[in-house]
Amino acid sequence: MPNLGAVTGWAAYAWVGVKWFAGMGEGRPVTLATYGHKILAQPGLAISAERMPPQERCWVDGLPITNPARSIVFEMRYAPDVREAVRWLDLALASDQVSTVEVAAYVATLSGWTGVGMAREAIALADENVWSPTEVDLRLLWRIDLGLTALVCNRPVFDLEGRHIGTPDVLDLEAGVVGEYDGKLHLEGKRRAVDLRREGLFRAAGLEYVTMVSRDLHDPSGFLRRTVEARSRAHRTPVADRRWTIDPPRWWTPTHTVEQRRALSAVERERFLGNRAV
Repeated sequence: MPNLGAVTGWAAYAWVGVKWFAGMGEGRPVTLATYGHKILAQPGLAISAERMPPQERCWVDGLPITNPARSIVFEMRYAPDVREAVRWLDLALASDQVSTVEVAAYVATLSGWTGVGMAREAIALADENVWSPTEVDLRLLWRIDLGLTALVCNRPVFDLEGRHIGTPDVLDLEAGVVGEYDGKLHLEGKRRAVDLRREGLFRAAGLEYVTMVSRDLHDPSGFLRRTVEARSRAHRTPVADRRWTIDPPRWWTPTHTVEQRRALSAVERERFLGNRAV
């Protein structure tokens, strides 16, 4: 790597230990940002010779990498489609390495660069509070395929007395529909019992419930049909009669934005965000 070069893209996030990135990058080359220097690509390595100001590079454990905004925007700009671009961005935002505002500010400096239009589109579709890649897939099926816009990820739901009912993967605020992804872990006895209890609590509060399973990732038509049916049922309940809210009680500490999570102390992060490591 040349003196002014750095590792960029997914590998920069994987190098600092951000969850999901090593797995998502498996089989993909590590991209070296070479700042115009002409060096040959080789197996396992790809070359990006795009302009790179010195302030976009930093050193971590002896390796030069590009800063979080440049690294993730590189993956967004060269993603095969906007869904993949959103997936990269959402998982970067979940790490608190970068925020939506910071990514948007960086993209605003890249007028005319390859893929910048898709990067802007991905920012408009992003959520700062996803906990897994499949939640991104679920939300984008609702957002892009069904055109739903009032969607939030992992927002705690409370009853009208301020008691926490549960925290769904995705919530359709307009209709009052919970969307959950159930992988293999959710089929095990104890976990399944917990999931069924949560579903019952959501339904008791007046929320409809739709489950997405691994087969739906390959053919989402059934999941989309179930969603439409659930929304039709949900619309029969007037908004005034809802027995749930996402407005937290005064004692609750919200953590659904990067800014909120960055403001937590180390002890608070362990207490409020420890479940994300599971």
